[in-house]
Amino acid sequence: MKNTYADLIDQSYYFPQEGLDLRHGYLTFQDISLSRLIEKYGTPLRLFYLPKIGHQINKARNLFHRAIKRHQYGGHYYYAYCTKCNHFAHVLHEVFKHNVCLETSSAFDINLIINLYQNNQVSQNHVIIHNGYKTDQYLDNIVLLQQRGFGYLINVLDNLSELDRLDQRMAKYQVMDIGIRMAIDEAPQSDYYTSRLGIKKADILDFYQHRIRKNPKFNLKMLHFFVDAGIDDNMYYWGEFRKALELYVTLKKVCPELQAINLGGGFPIRNHLRFEYDYAYMINEIVSSIREACLRNNIAEPDIYTEFGKYTVGESGAIIFKVLETKQQNDSECWYIIDNSLMNTIPDTWSMGEKFILLPVNKWDREYIRASVGGISCDHADYYNSEDSDQEVLLPRTSQQDKEPLYLGFFHTGAYQDAISGYGGIKHCLIPAPKQIIIDRDEMGNLVDYVYSDEQSAYSMLQSLGYNSL
Repeated sequence: MKNTYADLIDQSYYFPQEGLDLRHGYLTFQDISLSRLIEKYGTPLRLFYLPKIGHQINKARNLFHRAIKRHQYGGHYYYAYCTKCNHFAHVLHEVFKHNVCLETSSAFDINLIINLYQNNQVSQNHVIIHNGYKTDQYLDNIVLLQQRGFGYLINVLDNLSELDRLDQRMAKYQVMDIGIRMAIDEAPQSDYYTSRLGIKKADILDFYQHRIRKNPKFNLKMLHFFVDAGIDDNMYYWGEFRKALELYVTLKKVCPELQAINLGGGFPIRNHLRFEYDYAYMINEIVSSIREACLRNNIAEPDIYTEFGKYTVGESGAIIFKVLETKQQNDSECWYIIDNSLMNTIPDTWSMGEKFILLPVNKWDREYIRASVGGISCDHADYYNSEDSDQEVLLPRTSQQDKEPLYLGFFHTGAYQDAISGYGGIKHCLIPAPKQIIIDRDEMGNLVDYVYSDEQSAYSMLQSLGYNSL
């Protein structure tokens, strides 16, 4: 009996899935013909589908609004995009179409916002949340932003000394809304117990009463807590959530102007074909839990902010490779060598152990085998050989007689990859960054694709290395 790759997928998963389907034997992504893109642009190929951003924003926003209505919740919901997840202009332009807040994490984020303002992409009425450790330049830029007329800034204090450093930079007449980030206990499997980020929970009430309340320059508006593992239905997340909620209630009783709780740490995205996550359930539990705590303590329900980065842009991205060669190294190990480096193009796979959906674009009618995917760099770590749910990679068998090579796609790679590997610049083994394609829809709903950046040239890399005479 012949077990094809199509049989494997059909028996193992629900397929097609949202954004992934098979048409005439070739895989499609977001209803885009990947075979057409390969024929038009070649490989390796990084692509980004902009309309998916709005789809994700609207999905979360609608679910929160439904939960607020269902529970007769008194506060409002605000969606914030984390710029650190993907800084590209085309991403921010798409984000702004959906009226979201911004979350920054470094000094240069402020320069980015000023550029967007000068190009009429963001207004002075935009809500901007400033997170992360504040260097002197970061604080200077935040104060500058307020002096330029931005009236809805919330600077989230990351440590006790930040307040004084901010105070010293502000004029006597200036008033700024601030938040406090609560340090959390990390997940049990973490290498350390308490997050380095934020202020210790036991110190926050005293910090407010003795350092913030009597300072006319500051209004405490937000309590922020961030779970790195994301919003998930497990004992660890709900434990940290309850701690934050208890602290909010305590602070609200002595700080009437406090009006927002920020649920840092985003929703998960689909990183394997068995992914299941009940977004509606989690949102309902969050909204109802906050409302019940406020009713018990006779305080007003806060506005809810969420900061979604990976959730916003992750599922918009994909990267397509061609298999250059099949190497049977021993009786059990078969290697598919692709036409680029995984370390360079999808650095999350080796730096953080992140997994992505890996599927072949073609040859679904072939028998499947266990294979490891290797890049063309000389580094031992340049490989991918385990899936999140199966702990192995199964792919169609290739043959030396094949007229068409096997193409492999890694999907939902839209978050962090260019930020971690460094867009442009020097790449490991001087392997060029692939061509990047942006895909959008016009006013009629028709797909439009264009080259954002060509494959990196040897000249550009050598220039960065100082070989200016070439």
